[in-house]
Amino acid sequence: MASIVVRTLLAASLAGLAGCNRPVETDIDPNAPTMLMVENQAFPDMTIYVLEGGRRVRLGTVTGNSTNRFTLPKYLVRTLTTLRFQADPIGSNRAPVSDEITVSPGDQVTLRIPPA
Repeated sequence: MASIVVRTLLAASLAGLAGCNRPVETDIDPNAPTMLMVENQAFPDMTIYVLEGGRRVRLGTVTGNSTNRFTLPKYLVRTLTTLRFQADPIGSNRAPVSDEITVSPGDQVTLRIPPA
């Protein structure tokens, strides 16, 4: 069974890694789904993107004051991968980007968007 790693990204502009906890395991299942849970505590609806290298991949939308879960595409997370996330408020010109985080297949990442 793949280990679940909860990583929390916090900050006013989506910058800040709160914590990591990974049990020691040597075998990572490359087919295990990697999940992103977005807790949008702000009022505006957000379009969520994952940034990897020079790519920006749209995951979907999270309405204001709600939570949504996305499965990251397998082609982005085959092994240990460094990713960033972008929350683009619909109807706004700001689009904060998170710090880099290392993700492996089977991880669960939590992105909290604080109220403005």
